[in-house]
Amino acid sequence: MLLDRTNLPRTGTSYMFTTAAGQHAGVVAHRDGRRELVLRGPHGVTGTIALTGSESRTVAELLGGPTVVDDVPHLAVADLRAVHIPVAATSPYDGRPLDDVRTRASIVAVLRDGRTIDAPSGGLRLRHGDAVIAVGAGPAIGELRRLLAR
Repeated sequence: MLLDRTNLPRTGTSYMFTTAAGQHAGVVAHRDGRRELVLRGPHGVTGTIALTGSESRTVAELLGGPTVVDDVPHLAVADLRAVHIPVAATSPYDGRPLDDVRTRASIVAVLRDGRTIDAPSGGLRLRHGDAVIAVGAGPAIGELRRLLAR
């Protein structure tokens, strides 16, 4: 599928596409994290659906989108990595405390509903839509990614 990407000054980015059935749709990714699903007909926009950041991640998971793990490259030292890992809807750790996550990587923060929980306690319960910020060696990060995204 081809995406038509358009920069929207002071707003964000528009990604429009045409499905195999000839339907026109897209997503407007706002700079503040909001997303809008856009449906187009022959005479222009026929509807929009506004989504929060966590809602858009949930829809992406429902549609079979890949789990994206973002490296933070400027923090890389030797084999040490800092990453951002989303907690998938299918994660066995959804609803469980951080203490249950047994890994050699260190979870240094949890991103939840647009805010950052620094140095989270082991009793903090992970939720679908959260993302963890973790630091560790490559194999430990891979292990944590597999645990959270299962």
